[in-house]
Amino acid sequence: MLFDKPIHDLTFHDVAAFCRRQLPEGKQLDYKYMLPKNHEKFAKTIASFANAMGGTIIVGVQDDKNDKPRPPFLGIPYHEKVRNSIEDIIQVYIDPIVFVDINICVNDRGDRMFIVINIPQSNLTPHLVGKSKRAYIRTGQSSRPEAIVHPEKLPWLLDHRKKSERLRHILYDKAESHFDNYLKTMNVSADGETVCAMSVMPLYPEEPLTDYKHLPELIKASSARAPYGVMADPEFPLQPVQDGAAVISNKRGFYRMTEFNSYGLVMNKQIVSQEEIVNGHTAKTIRIERLAQNLTLFLLSARKFLNRLSFGGPLYFRFKMNNTRALRALLGAKQATVLEDYLRLDRSLALCDLQARLPEMLEDILHEAAWSLGVQTDAQEMKTLLKSYLDEAH
Repeated sequence: MLFDKPIHDLTFHDVAAFCRRQLPEGKQLDYKYMLPKNHEKFAKTIASFANAMGGTIIVGVQDDKNDKPRPPFLGIPYHEKVRNSIEDIIQVYIDPIVFVDINICVNDRGDRMFIVINIPQSNLTPHLVGKSKRAYIRTGQSSRPEAIVHPEKLPWLLDHRKKSERLRHILYDKAESHFDNYLKTMNVSADGETVCAMSVMPLYPEEPLTDYKHLPELIKASSARAPYGVMADPEFPLQPVQDGAAVISNKRGFYRMTEFNSYGLVMNKQIVSQEEIVNGHTAKTIRIERLAQNLTLFLLSARKFLNRLSFGGPLYFRFKMNNTRALRALLGAKQATVLEDYLRLDRSLALCDLQARLPEMLEDILHEAAWSLGVQTDAQEMKTLLKSYLDEAH
């Protein structure tokens, strides 16, 4: 994710500030000084992003010999019909058309602008360009940022969505198994225990977003902490796994694993049930406050990680709990006996949702989770609870 807010909320000053960060062009970022006169070439750039991992084009920015933005960042003269021009180029030159988000960021005087074009990763590939109907993919190489798709690559583009979904399932299942394998090596049985798994990952993974060798530094920078807990605690050693690494802890008998994958997957898995005295009797319980704390820290940690990967494509979130039937679900003074055998919540989202809508996302997920576990709570009660957890976390 390049920006810390949705594209339609960006201002002229936001784009100028982004350029001052001096991020170079790459697989998901391209600068253009002016709207190109060669419309087919411009369409090639847009289609190449859609055929690969998605990306962002910023018009009104010159780049230097290192493909970094070159000051001053003044934009280009304002033109009121530029949005229509871009949409016309897409419709004329790209088949099937690519649906993009366009924001015209105008300065305070109204005479200059930046154009920010966000191209999502597409599931309708290949997008072909021009009369020759050629397919291009974004390479990120400065000498050849877009490359013609080799005939051997076309089957992947034709079946892009299914192949990416299969890869997503493989990555998810492998990450889940790592926690189970860890418990076995510790001679800890999770039979009858309630295990909660939270995960965020690219909706259509295709290739690694970073080298696994960079993960230790990325994970350390992605730790989230609060007085009530730490997610990916750097005090614990990393456990390398294929294409990733995991932070494993067992403080006070609570076993948890947080895994970060070079494909962009983040997963936290831990035992969340415990025995307590409820109404004078010993019962196996699940505390919704604890779920709220874990989810808050998890999404903060995932946001940091994906932000550092600069991933701008669609994301897939899953919240899952097993062995929930007959648990006593507790929220403050409220309690209920869980009737569901398991719980699973899925969401499609983008990194900008984690940036701009995190409180609302937490409320939505936790409210549905509490309801599914048999506990009724009003929106204001959940909002107040989660605000206190968010305010304490960083």
